[in-house]
Amino acid sequence: MTYSYYVTRGIELPYRSDNNYSLQLTRWFLLPIGAWPRMSTATRVEKLPSHMHILTCASLIAIVMVPCVLYVSLEEKDFEIKVSVMGPLSHWIMGMINYCLLLARGDDIRECVLHMETDWRLVRKIEDRQIMMRQAKIGRFVAGFCALFMQSGTLLFAVAKSLSTTIVIVGNETVSMHPMTCPIYTKFIDTRFSPVNEIMVGVEWLSCFIVNSVTVGACSLDAVFAMHAYGQLNMLFSWLNELVVDEDRENKYVEQRLAVIVEHHLRVLSFISRMETIMRNICLVELLGCTMNMCLLAYYFITNLDSFDAAKTTSYVIIYLSMAFNIFIFCYIGEILTEQCKSVGEKAYMINWYELPHKTALGLILVIARSSNVIKMTAGKLFQLSIATFGDVIKTSVVYLNMLRTMSTSA
Repeated sequence: MTYSYYVTRGIELPYRSDNNYSLQLTRWFLLPIGAWPRMSTATRVEKLPSHMHILTCASLIAIVMVPCVLYVSLEEKDFEIKVSVMGPLSHWIMGMINYCLLLARGDDIRECVLHMETDWRLVRKIEDRQIMMRQAKIGRFVAGFCALFMQSGTLLFAVAKSLSTTIVIVGNETVSMHPMTCPIYTKFIDTRFSPVNEIMVGVEWLSCFIVNSVTVGACSLDAVFAMHAYGQLNMLFSWLNELVVDEDRENKYVEQRLAVIVEHHLRVLSFISRMETIMRNICLVELLGCTMNMCLLAYYFITNLDSFDAAKTTSYVIIYLSMAFNIFIFCYIGEILTEQCKSVGEKAYMINWYELPHKTALGLILVIARSSNVIKMTAGKLFQLSIATFGDVIKTSVVYLNMLRTMSTSA
């Protein structure tokens, strides 16, 4: 059916519906925090609500993070309490940094989204669309699983802790209050008295949702983009297998097919390169932050064993698993994309290239040479993301845990 058929009937174009399907969950995660990129054609007036939305979200993160930093550095003296606050505080700091990084890379994210839409529009064969749809479903599954893990762990922990009550003595007065996951510097806002306590607890819940959405949105972006690139390379492999046709009458089109393969290969590599630019600093923050947080969560779990609290222990385990899952996804995606890019040269060599015309066969050398120069997914250009890196993160967090236990016993 033609383009005009869909337009005149108000029906969404098939390629757009496919692209929207692959990006749907990511859009749902990023829209509430204002990080989903707008079209570059939007006017200043149209961008104003978006700017206000972003300012509100950033303020909600800062209003919890900044007073908590002051509380830890200026007010609290007890080492154990400081350690117990450092885990949630680092989560908020990571969220603020990643939020700024997502906003700063808004143009690159928009270009990747448009790149994906073009890829869906260029599909002509049912087999190619099935390959892309298969990878889109995997990307959606990873994004949804990440959201379920992160929101159910961190947010429920913050809500459960705030719903309990604790008794504090202020001067000669005994006050009942709801404890906060991130305590606030009393000279900034005194949350020990009602109704300030209840208001700030509600603000903290909303802030926690925003911080979690930043992490979930970044992870889902990485998964969806990576699975799209993976599907494009799978399409490339099928085209390489079809390059050599037994019938001589069809071999006259082999140079055109090879040109399409080379052009598509370069297009996929440019997409992966832009994706790496978007994600590398976010991955660095996640890598360093989650290493420390996994160490702290393990410490909380061990210290909680003496006075066993089932709710706290369960929440610690869920949050630990969610952070380990996030790091594993980033590292696994980096591993499979690197291996998939390397496989292009191998697939090109394994076809019956000797049956091709001499000049056309020489053209495969360029494909093999280009595939040997792999675009590696990195964390801040410092660490290559791979399964080995994930293992290093786990080992490093255990080393930090031993150091922390030594410090706590000597404190």
